[in-house]
Amino acid sequence: MTGVRIAGTGHTHFGQFPERTGRDLFAEASAGAIEGAGVEREDIEALFYGNFMGELAEDQGHQGPLMAEMAGVRAPATRFESACASSGVAVREAVKNIRNGEADAILVGGAERMTNLGTAGATKALSIAADELFEIRAGMNFPGAYALMAQAYFSEYGGDREDLAHIAVKNHENALENESAQYQRAITVEDVLEAPPVAEPLGLYDACPITDGASAMVLVSDDFAEREGIDAPVSITGTGQGSDRMALADREYLARTPAATAAAEEAYADAGIGSDDIEVAEVHDCFTIAEVLAIESLGFFEPGEGIGAARAGETTRDGSIPINLSGGLKAKGHPVGATGTSQIVELASVLSGEHVNSDAVPDARIGLTHNAGGTVASTTVHILEVRS
Repeated sequence: MTGVRIAGTGHTHFGQFPERTGRDLFAEASAGAIEGAGVEREDIEALFYGNFMGELAEDQGHQGPLMAEMAGVRAPATRFESACASSGVAVREAVKNIRNGEADAILVGGAERMTNLGTAGATKALSIAADELFEIRAGMNFPGAYALMAQAYFSEYGGDREDLAHIAVKNHENALENESAQYQRAITVEDVLEAPPVAEPLGLYDACPITDGASAMVLVSDDFAEREGIDAPVSITGTGQGSDRMALADREYLARTPAATAAAEEAYADAGIGSDDIEVAEVHDCFTIAEVLAIESLGFFEPGEGIGAARAGETTRDGSIPINLSGGLKAKGHPVGATGTSQIVELASVLSGEHVNSDAVPDARIGLTHNAGGTVASTTVHILEVRS
């Protein structure tokens, strides 16, 4: 079975661009990925594309062939939708296709246009990733849902808003010099604690922003990279996916995310490693409590121990396992369909020594990305390794 290498990456700036269309954003990201890979467009055998709310934000479905056209690729194109994990699922399917010999070179990525809807419109559009019958009709939205998860966590394990504030501060600090990030400004613990409440115990700085943007990668087989002379030192060596019940009320746990645990266990087994081998990670911190749940589900910390990790400096850039050196969704931004591939683009850059924050982990060779949909009803986990 062939290995899968990251040959080239592309990434728009993440931010507020209500005048730009999704197709325009993906055209930019895909061009960067293809040019970075140094491959001919006719050599790309498929496009796997992640997008969540195109029908609501742009009245545009059937985006696979549209985005292939924008990328200048004449190949079968498929759109993947799994809420905020849409492009994470697209990457997983691309990896499997290359491994089983169906393709040697695949363009994979995602895009989302959100800010043209406004805050209320985007919040409503995002809510369709929840259970319409038992949550949306009752007025549930994702700030409220993650607030319930935070309350459940505090009740079961302890912790407080100040612990969460340290996560927000850390991720904003990591984004300061990341040119792709939406928010390149520092905040303090006091800023977080004094910010307007969104849904108790979460405040404004506990939530990621509404974001427009796109990301893309060209993935190739080992044989293709060798044959074409492509310098691609970072490989995707493990992939996993997990699911959970949609509605929070139907779950066994509110303070844990079993879908992430299942995805991580599959990815670790696939790569032949364990959680102790991970040196750096990008996790899905749509809200600060989500980072806590992620690092525990991934096996980095025992249940109840993740809440104090940022405050203790364990997940900061000079900690034992730096988390979200890109700034995470919290500061880099979260154009939902683009997030899964964006995490991999950022981590590959860190591992290859090309990221502005690579100096935090100069010898790191193994990293992980964790991309979640909804209230972690769907999750993908990918393992990246530097191969000579």
